[in-house]
Amino acid sequence: MTDFNFKLTNIRQEVLAIVDEALGLGGRALAFRPDTPLLGALPELDSMAVVGVLNLFEEHFGFIIGDDEIDGATFATVETLLAFVESKLG
Repeated sequence: MTDFNFKLTNIRQEVLAIVDEALGLGGRALAFRPDTPLLGALPELDSMAVVGVLNLFEEHFGFIIGDDEIDGATFATVETLLAFVESKLG
């Protein structure tokens, strides 16, 4: 595994751990696959939980998320959420 792939794997694990913590899933999120649907599929992921996840991302990764950067598509699947975080990290 290249360093780049290892870094992405770690980011994926961190993103899933944050989602798991914010939604109180008791470790379930750690088994999510890239195509796992989120918004509309997880009853725990309501509008307040989205805000919580975003706040935890900002704290954990050290970036700021503007209101105009987020829409429903960001939380469509694990893959779209991970792509958003990766884009913020550069």
